[in-house]
Amino acid sequence: MNKPTLILTIDTEGDNLWHNSDKITTKNTNFLPRFQELCEKYQFKTTWLTNYEMSIDPQYIEFAKNIITNKSGEIGMHLHAWNNPPLYNLTQNDLCYQPYLIEYPKKIMREKVIYITSLLEDTLQIKMRAHRAGRWAFNTFYAKLLIEQGYQVDCSVTPKINWQFSIGDPQGSGGTNYQKFFDYAYFIDQHDISKAGQSSLLEVPMSTQYKHSEFINQIKKIYNNLYYKKKCSTSVNWLRPQKGNIAQMLKIVKNAILRKKDYLEFMIHSSELMPGGSPTFKNKKDIDILYDNLEELFNYLHMRTISRSLSEYYIHKSKNRNVHLNDENFYINL
Repeated sequence: MNKPTLILTIDTEGDNLWHNSDKITTKNTNFLPRFQELCEKYQFKTTWLTNYEMSIDPQYIEFAKNIITNKSGEIGMHLHAWNNPPLYNLTQNDLCYQPYLIEYPKKIMREKVIYITSLLEDTLQIKMRAHRAGRWAFNTFYAKLLIEQGYQVDCSVTPKINWQFSIGDPQGSGGTNYQKFFDYAYFIDQHDISKAGQSSLLEVPMSTQYKHSEFINQIKKIYNNLYYKKKCSTSVNWLRPQKGNIAQMLKIVKNAILRKKDYLEFMIHSSELMPGGSPTFKNKKDIDILYDNLEELFNYLHMRTISRSLSEYYIHKSKNRNVHLNDENFYINL
């Protein structure tokens, strides 16, 4: 039996950004080694998708360099447009509204992608290969920029989820609608990221699953349209820790294995590993429960999956595409 790949992704960013604070701190850096040690206990690779404020935190850089040296994971890029240089005032208060990168002018988009890519590569002396968009907002031009900068794998797509109801720029139309996107890995069509094509960029969508049956989903849509006079996104479970959702995460894993899915993609925010670093895990007790759930989840996954970083999964998929790559290339310094 072929085991699916397990991909552990961490959006590595400042503390409790849901709070929309005018001051961004990075205290969660102190709490990252515990998660890395848990992953290494199960011989799981990690992918730390790193944004601007973390890339200039000396303690995080030391942590990241150790991961690179030990080959226990990889460092990728994660872009929050509102504080990623060069700064550009899209709204009256970008730190408050947290606009999507795809809402900025194309020239600014390109400059921001180039800046954070160069910063991470120069600081860590490795090539950036893996990426996830801030606030899950992705489009065709964004994909083109990633390809230009030599990225090989993206994981911004969240199947079944419509982010148009989540506003960035108050004058904008919200985020990306992924309801009709694939729920499996595919090399994108450079002209339409919802389709498979011949580009060099591999899309690895998040592992998601409807909370309810298709029949119940349709009833809920009709009810929302009639009663609330508005369209709502369908309820979805993620392979992502929330309070008390270990049963839902295990169900996603079991269904994926039953359906012979090629991979499982887990995500968490780095700040969710710190007490008070998120609205979800507010204190030490919450964090201890989180780690109890992670132990249960990882113990189940240990014998049933093969762990790979995002870039290692890219190599795995590329070999099936008759592209010959050296696995060690991703650990060679620039």
